[in-house]
Amino acid sequence: MTAIPKFGVGASALRKEDKRLIQGLGSYTADKNAEGQLYGYVVRSPYASATFTFEDLDAAREAEGVVAILTAEDVADLGPVTVISGVKQPDGSKPKLRPAPVLCDGDVKYVGDAVAYVVAETLAQAQDAAELIMIDWEEKDANTETGKALDADAPLVWSDAEDNRAYLFKLGDAEAAKSGFDKADKVVSIAFINNRLASNYIEPRACLAQWDADEESFTLHTGSQGVHSMRDILAKDIFKMDADKIRVVTGDVGGGFGTKMFMFREYPLTMAAAKKLGRPVKWVSDRTEHFMADSHGRDNVVEAQMALDKDGRFLAFKANITAAMGAYMGQYGPNIPTGGVTMSTGIYDIPAMDVTVDAVYTNTMTVDAYRGAGRPEAAYLIERLVDECANELGIDRAEIRRRNFIRPEQFPYTTPGGRMYDVGEFDGHMTRALEKTDYAGFEARREEAKSRGKIRGYGFATYIEACAFAGSEAAKLELTENGEIVLDIGTQTNGQGHETAYAQFIYDKIGIDFDKIVVRQGDTKHLSKGGGTGGSRSIPLGGVSVASASEILAEKMKKIAADELEAAPADIELVDGVARIVGTDRSMDYSALAKAAKDEADRKAEADVKQDENTYPNGTHVCEIEIDPETGEIEVVNYSVVDDFGMTVNPTLLLGQVHGGIVQGMAQALGEEVVYESDGQLMTASFMDYTMPRADTVPFFEFETRNVPSTTNALGMKGAGEAGTIGACPAVMNAVIDALSHEKGIRHIEMPVTPLKMWQVLNG
Repeated sequence: MTAIPKFGVGASALRKEDKRLIQGLGSYTADKNAEGQLYGYVVRSPYASATFTFEDLDAAREAEGVVAILTAEDVADLGPVTVISGVKQPDGSKPKLRPAPVLCDGDVKYVGDAVAYVVAETLAQAQDAAELIMIDWEEKDANTETGKALDADAPLVWSDAEDNRAYLFKLGDAEAAKSGFDKADKVVSIAFINNRLASNYIEPRACLAQWDADEESFTLHTGSQGVHSMRDILAKDIFKMDADKIRVVTGDVGGGFGTKMFMFREYPLTMAAAKKLGRPVKWVSDRTEHFMADSHGRDNVVEAQMALDKDGRFLAFKANITAAMGAYMGQYGPNIPTGGVTMSTGIYDIPAMDVTVDAVYTNTMTVDAYRGAGRPEAAYLIERLVDECANELGIDRAEIRRRNFIRPEQFPYTTPGGRMYDVGEFDGHMTRALEKTDYAGFEARREEAKSRGKIRGYGFATYIEACAFAGSEAAKLELTENGEIVLDIGTQTNGQGHETAYAQFIYDKIGIDFDKIVVRQGDTKHLSKGGGTGGSRSIPLGGVSVASASEILAEKMKKIAADELEAAPADIELVDGVARIVGTDRSMDYSALAKAAKDEADRKAEADVKQDENTYPNGTHVCEIEIDPETGEIEVVNYSVVDDFGMTVNPTLLLGQVHGGIVQGMAQALGEEVVYESDGQLMTASFMDYTMPRADTVPFFEFETRNVPSTTNALGMKGAGEAGTIGACPAVMNAVIDALSHEKGIRHIEMPVTPLKMWQVLNG
């Protein structure tokens, strides 16, 4: 077996960025300040649906420190917040896009909708002035319940529409599915709600905008998941100016989870204010604003059915999904449910599917991509349904899965949803996960727990997701005269450890100390294009290009060294920061190497490796719980995962990604939920009301990989950033249902299963 280099690909190299971050040397958007900066504050609607007029702005404009108050009239030249939709309805038409305006003009559609922007010398002065703005509101009935949005008497979110349908989407073969159901020996049905969530990253959104009147250009500092798409949207869709006149800069980012990928109205508002006033303007969100004004995730109402033969083999699958869009369409919001349902048959060989998505408007915040973006919803649907199939047919939960898994010899396999799975050994990771968690011995543990007055449950879920979507991520490398390697790449770390992972690819090819590798992301000035970070794409796509560019640069460095040391390039090795003739002590360090380059191009390299198909991480999550019937408290006592990620770049980084993902999935199952009252008031606008996971509620995790290299990725990688979240939610809920079913014969409970909800169910 070949030894893994200490800092190379496959090694558990410690994160090189942590030394800076742990010492408090990070630089987040709120840390950025500019001389003479002003502060912006958004005035937001207290109503979910209303018309309004400004009665008096003068008192606020004359308040101490106030420099300007912007209303819709002041930003009428700006385009709305962008919506990107590829949805086609059954008749071939595309749905009408309904984006959010930068500021509302006489009509608001959710609590938190933006109506004015106050700019003052201090944030406190801006907030005080906002209280002085007199607004005449005429409240209207609100529509906040996703499952009732299409009822005949549901209030309209958009008055010019016939109903609250945002679009209708169908996927699959209805006739083939009907045939499967017609010949079925058994049809199993489920219905549930996939609850609405808020991202709750550590760092709330913020921005600092500057206008250069001489250059007629903007600089925007903001936390993002990719500066290039943000620049392009601002330039093309909102300000309608040349992209090279907008520089977007992202420093350190305290979590993204999909939400920081999007354009939000505060960014162009702050930029417009900076241009109008000729001074930098800064806006920083607080936590309540995050709950009100940052896009939410999930929020589906689902009904699904599986047709089975007498042996428990799946014949066809049907689902009807009502998916909330919120009041406005999000940047990628329309595509989340449609993309998700392409994965709704999971890792099962189901001959036919028939899925309908009704996307609906509600008087709530926009729903968009949140960690997993449709794939967690799909995994929850199929894994809950498969457990119900096992229960109703009296077949062991593992056995019914084995009978229906896509078998290794069937690959490449095209699903009824149009996905092309390249490889997989699904029974392999499930069997390993059940063995290591002693599935066979669970009933003894259940009885032992009962003797202590506890109700024990065992659940598992086998999942698959699509990620590292087809495309590429260009990487540029340069050997500098101080002996450093500088990487420019258009992804954006949000805490995943990109600096370390990319450095491992460079180290493998060039043999340079981590401290001598500089990874630059998040500045449109340094790199003309970039795909950003999302869908677990950064390392599977970016890492391939970094490895390729490193190989190109290594060859150039060997040639320079060969010329200087009078040797053949094949006799040069690059190790420990020097180019050395193999087997001798003749060498030159990388600084001397860079200075010896006859042309600047000789110390630069670029690669942009294209991937033609997605990758498909998969695995099995096993969760064991105990319920205290006296309090309804649920304790996760064991949690184990066996994943197939194709190839592991850094086991420690991978473990961190999986752990974090599991906690987010567990939190949806057991605590987190955004709740609106029927009148549209947001009931969960702080951590007092929205349950976040805590360290004392999270167990130790057992994790291992059983990798089958991807055939669609040049290095065999599949991606791991979202996988933990996708497998966790159904595993936890299957454990909860197992416990309730055994104790009370109950086969359904909605997420989140809070202690109060569990106590109520157990006590009738």
